[in-house]
Amino acid sequence: MLDKLTAHESQSVTILGATGTIGLQTLDVISQHPERFSVFALSANNNVKDLFALCEKFAPKYAIMLQQAAALVLSAQLKAIGSATVVLHGEAALCEVAAHEQVDIVMAAIVGAAGLHPAMAAAKAGKRILLANKETLVMAGNLFMQAVINGGATLLPIDSEHNAIFQVMPPQRGKHLSDMGVKRVLLTASGGPFRNASLQELKAVTRAQALNHPNWVMGPKITVDSATLMNKGLEVIEAHWLFNAAPSQIDVVVHPQSVIHSMVEYIDGSVLAQLGNPDMRTPIAYGLGYPERLSSGVSSLDLITTAHLDFCLPDMVRFPCLRLAYEALNAGGTAPAILNAANAGSNIEFFHS
Repeated sequence: MLDKLTAHESQSVTILGATGTIGLQTLDVISQHPERFSVFALSANNNVKDLFALCEKFAPKYAIMLQQAAALVLSAQLKAIGSATVVLHGEAALCEVAAHEQVDIVMAAIVGAAGLHPAMAAAKAGKRILLANKETLVMAGNLFMQAVINGGATLLPIDSEHNAIFQVMPPQRGKHLSDMGVKRVLLTASGGPFRNASLQELKAVTRAQALNHPNWVMGPKITVDSATLMNKGLEVIEAHWLFNAAPSQIDVVVHPQSVIHSMVEYIDGSVLAQLGNPDMRTPIAYGLGYPERLSSGVSSLDLITTAHLDFCLPDMVRFPCLRLAYEALNAGGTAPAILNAANAGSNIEFFHS
């Protein structure tokens, strides 16, 4: 009798944002299960060097660069080693490999607004979408969720917090929380590197300090957003769309150890939490294998070594971005998209100042 896992047909995966942290960790999990997954397409913005190395290792059918100049360089390099990978460029190509009939799973990990249209294409094509791009829901939550429903897609959140909530939420998706016996969801936040900083200290923080997250290994944009708690504010907006939760049903709790990744409180007083070491390969493996569980390469959580878990309320004075996100969500309409655009602009200024 065949082993349960090896009996499955191989699933074809497109990874949008392959050279970023989430993309690389997705490829790490895939490499642990070669009998389960094959790589159909990999994309990057203009990182030719890293995408070339990934194409050489995983031999995707397609490689997509956002910029044409980068695509021409990559194509020449791949042809020089006899690679059969076809190199394309531009947003239309990203949408094509996200919606391709041969693709089963799309990891949507492009940072920023550039990830919206490919994620929409995957939704309309009925793919299993592993959503790691926050802007898709922040900018166009209603449109995207409707596309998921109309296209018959399967949406699995990859943010550790939303993935944790998904794991401990009742299976009846799409209902109001109260109809499922849920009182509220609690998003945990590490508090970032400035959790205990005074208002005076916050005036003089540096780029290096903001990029030095105490728990998670992430890309630069999300790391800076975590330092300001803007990332948590965007996650509040995401949770609204993912779980059909009102703003008053979404609370944020600062939890410095990042062991509890989020919680769901039920109307009977029960609180269910998902725990684990802070490693994004856990939610990635959950999304790839759903509804089964796959080994991820993440070490076991040692509760004895962890010893204790701390919690406190977020400080809306020191971290006004979180307050602004709640205000944008309550305002509705285009307010979340405007908030996202303002945040993107501030990050650009921060990294180039």
